[in-house]
Amino acid sequence: MLSRIRRNSLTIVGLIVGVIAGYLYWYNIGCTTGSCPIKSNPVSMTIYGALMGALVGNLVQDFIQKRSSKKNN
Repeated sequence: MLSRIRRNSLTIVGLIVGVIAGYLYWYNIGCTTGSCPIKSNPVSMTIYGALMGALVGNLVQDFIQKRSSKKNN
């Protein structure tokens, strides 16, 4: 279990940063009229931010792993 967490650490960090960024985006910029389905609800904006953060974290993690495997070969 702990090895899985270490292996996916950048994805988890991206997820946490995305949650915080999604909430802060909703709080500071979000749609106040309610016409925007994602931006008007704090839960959906936080989930959207978490998804985007996890995707970016996973992309960075894959890039780093592929780069380090090329150096080792």
